[in-house]
Amino acid sequence: MDRSAQNRGSGEVREAHRFNVAALDEWMRREVDGYRGPLAVEQFKGGQSNPTYKLITPERRYVLRRKPPGKLLPGAHAVEREYRVISALSGQGFPVARAFALCLDDEVIGTAFYVMEMVEGRIFWEPSLPEVGREERPAFFEAMNRTIAQLHLIDPEAAGLGDYGKPGNYFERQIGRWSKQYLADAEAGRVPAMDRLAEWLPANIPPDEPRARIIHGDFRCDNMIFHPERPEVLAVLDWELSTLGHPLADFSYHLMMYRMPDALAGRDLEALNIPGEDDYVRSYCRRTGREGIEHLDFYLAFNLFRLAAIVHGIKGRLARGNASSAHAAEMAQRLEPLAELAWSQALKAGAG
Repeated sequence: MDRSAQNRGSGEVREAHRFNVAALDEWMRREVDGYRGPLAVEQFKGGQSNPTYKLITPERRYVLRRKPPGKLLPGAHAVEREYRVISALSGQGFPVARAFALCLDDEVIGTAFYVMEMVEGRIFWEPSLPEVGREERPAFFEAMNRTIAQLHLIDPEAAGLGDYGKPGNYFERQIGRWSKQYLADAEAGRVPAMDRLAEWLPANIPPDEPRARIIHGDFRCDNMIFHPERPEVLAVLDWELSTLGHPLADFSYHLMMYRMPDALAGRDLEALNIPGEDDYVRSYCRRTGREGIEHLDFYLAFNLFRLAAIVHGIKGRLARGNASSAHAAEMAQRLEPLAELAWSQALKAGAG
């Protein structure tokens, strides 16, 4: 079964993620302007971290994102940060879902959550965009490229997000964070390639950017809702990993679609009519006023390490019994191959 079939749509709420719907209905009546019940709840199939639900009423649909129940690692699943950033970016004209209300009271449904509008459109789970006609595909890649460039051109201070993250030393802090999280999650076990990366990456960090930018942290095609008919991004989803940081870390994470074996790596891009990696980089640089991207191999090695650390966390949540996705076990099996891919990218950047 492909990722599209695995992740598309919603259905019955999984047993571990059920909550008191009547309590949510009462809260919605108090906190969400224009809300009218009765309320029905389904759970989206996709998502590995914060459980996400479709809230259905006779008049409209909403989306609820919550912290997962159970034991959580410190600082993880910060739904209040997601709520803050999408509220701020909406005011800057950036495509996000409208945020309605945030609840930090665990007594309502068991964990903190927020409610936002449900944006109707298309989500593509495969970067090869098999659902899109060959002639249309370049326009969809342009839409993604344009959207991430738009994000990186927003002034954090003007958006009210000047304190959304620590300025400077982004890679040092991120490598430290993900290494610490990897080492702390004993239930998920250790991976030799991850151990090598945790040692090599902090010793080989390139010079920092002069100005931090708002970065998404997980900018992929399946975290975007596209217009039902046009190559236009209506909303960028899943801001759990967003912060202030190095924009090239964010862009190179997005660029990993060209390096991942289950994405575009090894595919005939010309036959698919998908722009090559070099062309895609040039488009981003043109939009953001850059002449090119130095140290791209390091940025890719870092992001592959970070992605492996995220999958390591999924494996740990699976072991603890609070993984959000029904497909967490399948994701966890990707850990070691992904860590090896990260190390092979580090070798290209000069590790040895």
